[in-house]
Amino acid sequence: MSDPRDPFDPGEPGVPLEPGVPLEPGEPLGPVELNVPESARRLADGEWHRLHPATPFLRGGIAFVAIIGVIVVNARDVFLDVIFGGGSRELRFFERFAESSLLILAILAVVVILLLSVGGFYLSWRMHTFRITDELVEVRSGILFRTNRRGRLDRIQGINISRPFLARLFGAAKLEVNVAGQDANVELAYLGSKGADDLRLAILQLASGTRAAEAAAIAGPAALPGVGGLVESRVNELLAPELDPNTAPPESIVRIGIPRLIGSLLLSGPTVFAILAAIGIITTVITTGDVGWIFIILPGFLGLAGYLGSRLTRSLRYSIASTADGIRVGYGLLSTTNETLPPGRIHAVEVSQPLMWRPAGWWEIKINTASQAASSSSATAKTTLLPVGDMADVHRVLQLILPSLADAKSRELLECGLAAGAHDDDYVTSPKRAAWLRWFSWRRNGFVLISDAVALRKGAIWRSLVLVPQARMQSVSMNEGPLLRRMGLAELRIHTVAGPISATIGALDRDDVVRFFDEVEHAAVHAAGVDTSHRWRSTGANTESPAPTTPEGQA
Repeated sequence: MSDPRDPFDPGEPGVPLEPGVPLEPGEPLGPVELNVPESARRLADGEWHRLHPATPFLRGGIAFVAIIGVIVVNARDVFLDVIFGGGSRELRFFERFAESSLLILAILAVVVILLLSVGGFYLSWRMHTFRITDELVEVRSGILFRTNRRGRLDRIQGINISRPFLARLFGAAKLEVNVAGQDANVELAYLGSKGADDLRLAILQLASGTRAAEAAAIAGPAALPGVGGLVESRVNELLAPELDPNTAPPESIVRIGIPRLIGSLLLSGPTVFAILAAIGIITTVITTGDVGWIFIILPGFLGLAGYLGSRLTRSLRYSIASTADGIRVGYGLLSTTNETLPPGRIHAVEVSQPLMWRPAGWWEIKINTASQAASSSSATAKTTLLPVGDMADVHRVLQLILPSLADAKSRELLECGLAAGAHDDDYVTSPKRAAWLRWFSWRRNGFVLISDAVALRKGAIWRSLVLVPQARMQSVSMNEGPLLRRMGLAELRIHTVAGPISATIGALDRDDVVRFFDEVEHAAVHAAGVDTSHRWRSTGANTESPAPTTPEGQA
């Protein structure tokens, strides 16, 4: 019998390499029955499987095809020279090369390289295997140098499905399991497009604490495969919405109009800076008559155009909805992405408003999660929960993140946190002597407890409101530098996972910070003690808010 862990063991794609592989030596897999389609249940059975057969082409074969294309184009030019004449230098070189004895060796070398490349792609696909158990997702890859990557299901921060345009033509998708930690994500590239959606549901059921006794009550009947042909299925995948209407009700989805999206990009900081720079360059050219300045700034404008274009296409078809397994976010036009954030995986929220967006009343929402993307563009996409929206959109998204903020009192405090100027509200603001350090914002600079979250209100020109769920707080600190201590002020910092949001507020009265420090300490300990969001579908998880300090995701 072959080694059950041998990736060269013969078998069809998607068929387990060898049944009965335990999670750990001496620890058999527990019985887990998932109410998902048979294809997803087979891939999540704890045994080793292979990826989509087109994976080698999608991951590395495209560059190989491009090289072949360059060779074909050059050969075509040589052929045209032979047919129609011309006697170019390249043609004379090939004629001399053909007359020598090296032609046959060159042809053999090209054939050997082609065979080795095809064989390498095949071996790479055969040795790239994965398995999903009720405890972890594991991927093994590599031919000479083997790598093994594991992600525990209880540390999942979200599941992201990306469909690049070329992969969509092949009916494939990339599934990325975001795990807490720096560059700790586990990537399955590529799977069948429909199978990736079903497998995401299976992983979320496993991560939520679902077991055989409750699987039937949690999910509906398994979907039957379509009967249409290959072309019809590809067209349906290209035109289908990113969020399944059956799992994401239309009334819970925020949609962004194209005029608003374009307007937000034109009024963004990089665009305004580029316009001012262009005005300065044009003025300089007119004044001095030196047109060389245009060529100096041209690469910058081309880069800005590419950046804005990627932001636009990435935000088209944006949708966000609440599902049984968390918040589902989808975006993209040609290359599409949708991500599911399970309950309790958002550690901090920031609602901000750039200065140029203020007349239109637009806001942006960013989040901190425990998983960190490897690329900056991917990280930007995953930390921006709402690219642009009005006040009504902000309230709807915040209620998805923190359902406990839906009551009238919390909504009032949220509106006070986003409003301009000073208000007679429950926020504890900076004293008047802090105006030496916060010239414009000392009246707005403040904090308050909103239900089961801590709210930090900052900024007068660039407004922002930071919300940190109490159950997600890691620690709280109070800092006093020499200047702050002399003025009787202090800085409050709430420590969360790394991300674009810094939950820090300064220039506060020292006594107010000390009282708030003690209050938040007890509230955070209680919230962490009753938090069951990591097993949101298990029988032990609460489904109703027991107290004002209910953990995130329990509404």
